[in-house]
Amino acid sequence: MISSTRDGLNFTSHHAPDSNEFSNRAEIALHGVYEISKILAIPARLETTLSNVLKLLSSFLEMRHGTIALLDADGAPKIVVGLGWNEENAKTHFDRIPERAIGQIVTTKMPVVIEDVAKNPLFADWSASERGKTDSRVSFIGVPIKERDRVIGTLTIDRIWDGRADFRFDEDVRFLAMIANLVGQTVRLHDVVLRDRERLMTEQYRLEKELSESAPAEREPRLKGIIGESDAIRSVLDKIKIVARSNSTVLLRGESGTGKELFARATHDLSPRKKGPFIKLNCAALPESVLESELFGHERGAFTGAMAQRKGRFELADRGTLFLDEIGEISPTFQAKLLRVLQEGEFERVGGMRTLKVDVRLVAATNKNLEDAVARGEFRADLYYRINVVSISLPALRDRPDDVYILAREFLRRFNQEHGTQLALTSSAKGVLEECYFPGNVRELENCVRRTATLAKDVKIVADDFACRHDECLSSTLWKGPIPTSGSLKIIAKPAPQPAARTPVPEPSPPPREVEVAPQANSCPQSDSCSVLHGEGQSERDRLLEAMETAGWVQAKAARLLNLTPRQIGYALRKHDIPIKRF
Repeated sequence: MISSTRDGLNFTSHHAPDSNEFSNRAEIALHGVYEISKILAIPARLETTLSNVLKLLSSFLEMRHGTIALLDADGAPKIVVGLGWNEENAKTHFDRIPERAIGQIVTTKMPVVIEDVAKNPLFADWSASERGKTDSRVSFIGVPIKERDRVIGTLTIDRIWDGRADFRFDEDVRFLAMIANLVGQTVRLHDVVLRDRERLMTEQYRLEKELSESAPAEREPRLKGIIGESDAIRSVLDKIKIVARSNSTVLLRGESGTGKELFARATHDLSPRKKGPFIKLNCAALPESVLESELFGHERGAFTGAMAQRKGRFELADRGTLFLDEIGEISPTFQAKLLRVLQEGEFERVGGMRTLKVDVRLVAATNKNLEDAVARGEFRADLYYRINVVSISLPALRDRPDDVYILAREFLRRFNQEHGTQLALTSSAKGVLEECYFPGNVRELENCVRRTATLAKDVKIVADDFACRHDECLSSTLWKGPIPTSGSLKIIAKPAPQPAARTPVPEPSPPPREVEVAPQANSCPQSDSCSVLHGEGQSERDRLLEAMETAGWVQAKAARLLNLTPRQIGYALRKHDIPIKRF
């Protein structure tokens, strides 16, 4: 099979090109290293990889037998692969290796070259069956396989040598040493992967055992992000688990900050659609023209800036769940377009003619009293009946006081994890939290905990660390009553509990307050003298803060409350240096 031989290094026709392509031994060796490195990069069992290395090595180096022996921690062979013996002789390559020669390689960490093994005492244990039936002289070359400075194995070959002077053992040794170095790196990576796999399997087994021992027989599904032990929250979760099994449209109702998106996600995760997409959109954050494109998608060239076709949220949610937050804020015109999709499950992209059909489960949410909106003609009755199939009211935080401290501890844990701190709540801090009204619900509680943790003077958070103890909590003005202002803005007092029979849904917001608004939403010039809210000084700032708090810090909603544009609201926030709250 050897088509060309140059001083020991050789190649066969199927592994190497014509000899003209390799003008010297260095090129042959380089090509051999390249081909063997490709073999080592292929994922396979270690024994298979090493066997393939020997097969390819025989194409570049004149050899009769070859072995790769990997050693255990005690220096004994644990893996041995060989090449060159027939089926009868190759039943076990462990018996074919010259142990004394390998022992010397391991001890000295140096290559061993023997011109005639029959005359060398290192091969006294090598019988004629191992050497093979030949009257010719047998030469041996062995090099160490190292991991850093530790010998982890050997690479050896033997060949028939008739005394030709053109064999250059030194160059063959260098070539084998390069191959042994590549093999050593592969073995090391294989051991790392094997150890990691064993560690992960052990850890997985341990965790599964702990869970099986500690969890009840009928373990409840884990609902990501939903925290609470109160009867109010348990009642909602029980409903979610039942509703999730169907494809019925769900309407989540509750005040701002009660976690409507979390419960929408829980509905999806517990449903048969859990492997499908969960797509969400806040309807109040976008004007009608943009909202249509976001929900239904658009074709290329449908409007200025539509440079390519784009799928809408309905398409993206196909075979999954679409969550529409603040659905009570969409305009009557767009309500009709939405109704068609919900009734027939089909729509066209903006600027398109092709009708698309989707299979989407809708979960909607609102903090508005939709019954009143229908009575006033602000919300279509047919759309109301379409989305109000299963209505679930989410409790305000004041209706689940037992969860306040549990939630506060969780928010503080997240803060500690993000900032590498070890803050803790004291009993006095717990008392302050349980006394607070939190009109902004869970969202406001989280902001309160983060603000207090950021400004805390010690690792133990005490009552005096809270802003409300120093009359510095702006949100508390929403329920403590009027405070002196220079304008005519009236701050609402703490709302009284609503009668249970007044409406099937708890009132999502306090009674209407009196707010001065601009007569029209004209564009505001970019100058310091421009008063967006048509007021001066502190009165304008208070009016803006109240609108933003009421709108849940959604600028588009605050703009509608004050009859302004979102651009004007943004300008006013910058003018008064009011930071935007992120939830």
